[in-house]
Amino acid sequence: MGGLFGVVTKTDCVTDLFYGTDYHSHLGTRRGGLAVRDGSQLTRFIHDISNAQFRSKFEHDILKMKGAMGIGVISDTEDQPLIIGSHLGTYAIVTVGRIANAADLVKKIFGLRAAHFSEMSGGELNPTELVAILINQGATFAEGIAIAQQAIIGSCSILLLTEKGIYATRDRLGRTPLILGQKTDSFAVTMETCAFPNLDYEVVRDLGPGEVIRLSPDGIEQVSLPGNRCQICSFLWVYYGYPASSYDGINVEDARHRCGAALASRDRTEVDAVAGVPDSGTSHGIGYAIAKKIPFKRPFVKYTPTWPRSFMPQDQTMRDLVARMKLIPIKELIQGQRLLFCEDSIVRGTQLKDTVQRLYDYGAKEVHMRPACPPLIHGCKFLNFSRSRTELDLAGRRAIKELEGNDNVALVEYADTTTDKYRAMVERIRQRLGLTTLQYQQLPDLVAAIGLPKEKLCTYCWDGVE
Repeated sequence: MGGLFGVVTKTDCVTDLFYGTDYHSHLGTRRGGLAVRDGSQLTRFIHDISNAQFRSKFEHDILKMKGAMGIGVISDTEDQPLIIGSHLGTYAIVTVGRIANAADLVKKIFGLRAAHFSEMSGGELNPTELVAILINQGATFAEGIAIAQQAIIGSCSILLLTEKGIYATRDRLGRTPLILGQKTDSFAVTMETCAFPNLDYEVVRDLGPGEVIRLSPDGIEQVSLPGNRCQICSFLWVYYGYPASSYDGINVEDARHRCGAALASRDRTEVDAVAGVPDSGTSHGIGYAIAKKIPFKRPFVKYTPTWPRSFMPQDQTMRDLVARMKLIPIKELIQGQRLLFCEDSIVRGTQLKDTVQRLYDYGAKEVHMRPACPPLIHGCKFLNFSRSRTELDLAGRRAIKELEGNDNVALVEYADTTTDKYRAMVERIRQRLGLTTLQYQQLPDLVAAIGLPKEKLCTYCWDGVE
C-alpha cells in the first residue's frame, strides 16, 4: 500500500509534517520521504525504512527543513517525493495506488519522442514519475491531474506541492481515502485520520472520488467536483486501516467489533476462550467475545519493538520467519483449551498454518478459525496491499485448483456460500491449515458491519464484481 500526508500553515509546517507522515508507517514497506517548500526553495529527504522506523531516519533531517507547506509519503517501493521541473513550474509529487496499465502509458509517452524517464532505479519505472509526466501534459495543474486520472487504470491518489499550495486529489473511484483536516492557521490532508488528534486537527470532510482541492495558508479551494461513483476498498476496515482512523465517517475499530459480532451471530461452536490473531484480528475477536459473552484472552502476544509487519518482506521465507518470531505463545492460556481465533483474513495461509500447529504443540485441545471476511479468490488489481506473485498464492484459489484439477474455471459458485463448491473449498482450506473448524464471514454481513451501501464498496477480491 503506502500512505501520504500534506500540510499548509502560516508559520512552519515541519513538525506536523514529520509526525503526520509517521502515522502512516503501518501502511508502508520500504521508503519514506518528506518535502517542504519555503518560498521557491524545495527541500527533500528520502530514506530506506525497511529495517528502521520512519522517525529514526528523519529526526535529524527535519532540523534542516523549514517552510509553510510540505508533503510526506510512506511508499511501497519507489523513491518519493519526486521534484519535477516542468512548464507548470517546479513542484514535488507523492502518489499512492497502483497503475495497472503502466506499460501501455509508457508506450504512448515514448511516442511523443522527446519524453524520457530518469527515475529508473534497478531498471524499473518509478510510477510516481509516470504520473508526473501525465500531469505535465496539461496546461494547468488542474487539467494535468484530470488527464492523469482519466488515463490511469487502477488507482492513484496524489499530492502536488506547488508554489500556489498543495493540490490534493483522491483516486478517480475513491478506492483509497483522502481526508481534510483543520486547526488554527493550518490545513492538512491525510489518508489516515489517526494522524489528526495528537496534532490537534479536526476532521473537516472526506474528499469525494476524483475530487481535487488546493490547500494554501489562506484556505481551501475546490478545483474540481467529485465523481458520482465510489468504490472504496473494504479491506481498509477488515485489515490494513489503522484502528483509530475513520473513512467516510466510519471508524475502523468500531467496524471490526461489528464484524466480530456478525461472525458470532452465525456460530454455535462451544469454546473456552476467544482470541484474535494479532494485531488486526484482535478487534474482530473482541467483537465476537462481547457478542457471545465468552472470555477474550491472548494466547499469543506480539513482540512489536523490533519485528515489522509480516506482509512487508517480499520473500515468503522471510515473511514466515517474521510471522513466527514476533508471536510469542503463552502456554498457560493454551494448554487443554478449546480456542476460537478471529483473523482479519486468510490470504496465503502459510503463516497461519504454522501458527495453528504451534497452538497444538502447546497443548490446545481445539483450534477454531473465524476470518472477518469471505475467502479471497481474486487477486486485487486496484491497490498494492498484497504482493502475491500469482492468484494461485491465494489459499482459496489453490484449493479450487486442487478440487477442479486446473485453475481455468468459473469462480461464481465458489463465491456463493450456498453451493457445494463453496463448502468444498472451505473444507479443503480447513484441512490444509489443520483447524478443528473454519467458518468465514459472509459478504452481506461484512458490508453491513462496515455500514456503507455495497455499491460504494470494492468487494472484487471476494466476489469478482468491479
